[in-house]
Amino acid sequence: MRTAEVKRRFLAHFEKNGHTVVPSAPLPAIDDPNLLFINAGMVQFVPYFLGQATPPYSRAVSVQKCIRTPDIDEVGKTSRHGTFFQMNGNFSFGDYFKSEAIRFAWDLCTTPVDKGGYGLDPDRIWPTVYFEDDEAFDIWEREIGLPKERITRLGKGPNFWSMGIPGPCGPCSELFYDRGPQYGEAGGPAVDEDRYMEFWNLVFMQNIRGEGTDKENYPILGDLPAKNIDTGMGLERMASVLQGVDNLYEIDEVRPILDRATELTGVKYGVSKSQVASESHPNDVRLRVIADHVRTGLMLIGDGVTPSNEGRGYVLRRILRRAVRAIRLLGFEEPAFPHLFPVARDCMSPSYPELESDYERISQYAYGEEEAFLSTLRAGTTILDTAVADLKGEGKSELPGKRAFELHDTYGFPIDLTLEMAAEQGLTVDEKGFRALMTEQRQRAKADAAARKSAHADMSAYGTFLTEHGPTDWVAYETLESDAKVLGILAAGKPVESAGEGDIVEIILDRTPFYAESGGQHADAGSLTGQGFTGSVLDVQRPVKKLIAHKVQVTGGEIAVGQTVHAAVDPEWRVGARQAHSGTHVVHAALRQVLGPSALQSGSFNRPGYLRLDFSWRKGLSNETRSEVEEVANRAVRKDLPVAVEYMPLGRARELGALALFGETYDEEVRVVEIGGEWSRELCGGTHVAHSSQIGPMVVTAESSVGSGQRRIEAATGIEAYQYLARERDLVTRISEELGAPRGELAERVSALVARLKDAERASAKLNEQLLGAEAAERAASASDIAGAAFVAVVDDSHDSRKLAQAIRDHIAQSRPGVVAVAATKGGKASLVVTVNAAAKAKGLSAKELVKAAFGGRGGGSDDVAQGGGAPASEANGLLSTVGEQVGRIVAGE
Repeated sequence: MRTAEVKRRFLAHFEKNGHTVVPSAPLPAIDDPNLLFINAGMVQFVPYFLGQATPPYSRAVSVQKCIRTPDIDEVGKTSRHGTFFQMNGNFSFGDYFKSEAIRFAWDLCTTPVDKGGYGLDPDRIWPTVYFEDDEAFDIWEREIGLPKERITRLGKGPNFWSMGIPGPCGPCSELFYDRGPQYGEAGGPAVDEDRYMEFWNLVFMQNIRGEGTDKENYPILGDLPAKNIDTGMGLERMASVLQGVDNLYEIDEVRPILDRATELTGVKYGVSKSQVASESHPNDVRLRVIADHVRTGLMLIGDGVTPSNEGRGYVLRRILRRAVRAIRLLGFEEPAFPHLFPVARDCMSPSYPELESDYERISQYAYGEEEAFLSTLRAGTTILDTAVADLKGEGKSELPGKRAFELHDTYGFPIDLTLEMAAEQGLTVDEKGFRALMTEQRQRAKADAAARKSAHADMSAYGTFLTEHGPTDWVAYETLESDAKVLGILAAGKPVESAGEGDIVEIILDRTPFYAESGGQHADAGSLTGQGFTGSVLDVQRPVKKLIAHKVQVTGGEIAVGQTVHAAVDPEWRVGARQAHSGTHVVHAALRQVLGPSALQSGSFNRPGYLRLDFSWRKGLSNETRSEVEEVANRAVRKDLPVAVEYMPLGRARELGALALFGETYDEEVRVVEIGGEWSRELCGGTHVAHSSQIGPMVVTAESSVGSGQRRIEAATGIEAYQYLARERDLVTRISEELGAPRGELAERVSALVARLKDAERASAKLNEQLLGAEAAERAASASDIAGAAFVAVVDDSHDSRKLAQAIRDHIAQSRPGVVAVAATKGGKASLVVTVNAAAKAKGLSAKELVKAAFGGRGGGSDDVAQGGGAPASEANGLLSTVGEQVGRIVAGE
């Protein structure tokens, strides 16, 4: 049974049993500060489980794309670890509970294939339950009919679930499948989890947990008011069982990538006769890593993640580079991704057709990252070769852990490659020191993650308002003014009854015309007024879905809970905001028309008069291209294209080609904004003009890089665009008047001036060089004699000290030992440059040691030239004297 069919049957089974099919959310977990990526099927339902939002359905089913990387080093070594996986899940929000959840799972697993199920042998399914959960045990025994010896009781670690923070939790029941004696020992999942592979986890969310120290040590504070169900069935694991393969790397969505890697490398797969992945040959492990990581890279880039040095982009970069490294270890040193990614696309597109249509953009990032890493490997190899040569020159045989960590952390050079290449040179690596530095880095990352784990708790006050009063009546599309009732006031996140003049608080209203910041559009500005009260609205946000909070500075009087106020949006602000947001759509469409369909928006921000748009593109735009984008945008404005807004099902919007922002999660009913029909069609919740001509003039003001493969274009709109052009006009006028040249001749006139200036600078530099040479010769001629050595000591603030010192040294006869010391006293501090010639070095003189003698051990450089600084300016002559005394002692042999 193909993986796509396993997925289809899962959704069909639960839809038939009253569940609403919910599409997978994108992989980037943009609404959860605790996660870089969605790592479980329940993540998009967290607000419902936490009571922050009311679910629109009581039963749901989904197949969620997930990423987990904590066990990345185990990929390929076990049958069940993959960085990307798909989690089948069914969910109940206060509806059914243990009995139904167990029955739903059992029926799907054991129903024959010809009747829509998976057809698993009932006698090979072993459930586990939390050791105190007699209710679940009894359901498996009495309702399902399993013998007691096949139901395993386990402790809190494996069979009690929580989010890792205070909140909902509960016991689990996991389903394991006995794959047979060839995979390990008999005795159930408590004995061998290779033979008995977990494929489904049923979480009975019924309790509330408190603060704890780890996965098992936390108190249970009580019962949830409504019991919920959260289950997760690994799609890849079930596919491996139904396809009769040993591990998830051999299912139909992964094996073709692995096979293509074997063709490229000539390495045979399946060297080990063992069917246990943990006993695999290293080459088998590498082939699995390649297959897993290429598929993961495809899915991440497909969901809008691009390679970078931080956050999600760094995870993607690491995964892609591990794949490159693995295939190089198998002997293939040419770019491999152009061979592997198309195979991954063909494997996954039956379930995710957007991978086919968006492959041009995906491949740009994947292929570009591989090329960049191959260059990194070449550069890292050069750095490592230099380090090895230095060590051998010093008679050492171990590369310091700090150097290995620097290669890994700064240059992305893998530690296994460092170990391998060092061994080839007969050297070892301080792995202990390297691992210690890696541990420190991970601990810093964990501490940062732990510091962010409080975000859900901070939302509790907003969740209470939503539960007690329902969603905010949001009328921003219909009106700019509305009377409203104050439902609540928050100061520093805590509810208060009132606020007085000067206070800055958050105010929750039952109704509001204010646009809350979202979709890249800045929040509205305006005012709240009431009897004896005035306030300025500084910001408007949605802290939880369907609830709007206004950040308000009380400018007069006092406001209290229960009071009626008048909420008014600044009309000029809203006009400018509408122009900028519609302008963003126009610029996006213009970019795609000029550059092609792969120039997709990856982020935006707009406020009155200003917009910026981030888009996927690997190189900067030429002046001609920028001008063309600007012209296309302004022609669209001049055409007075109609702007239409329509609500429709998400599927219909996709059929029409409406563009969605990567990483955003959309409801089944979406708002589509069209400008000129299909010329620009995007999913958007922002405020817009009625016709494109109302945007006014548009001026591209900047274009820049914001990361690997990401560009940013900025523009002014409306009156701000006019003001920008007026400033440019005034500047041109002033330059024209200053040069006494017509505007049409300014470019040539300025170019001629720049050329003349460069000529003058070159002539000046040549003259200064001649003057410096003359002065250096004069200084060298007046050198002091110290035991036969020429010594020149100078305090000079008019030249570059280093250049002056070297010039004087070069005028001293090469056969005579020469030492030059130049002190400078700029900024109230004394600095010193010392240089020596070859004859002086032969006498045992070192510029570096002379500087250290002058500064009490401080200073740096080489034996030829060195420098130091930081002493008071009054000590300049004393520094020179110290150098002279040291020269005398060394030359005299003291």
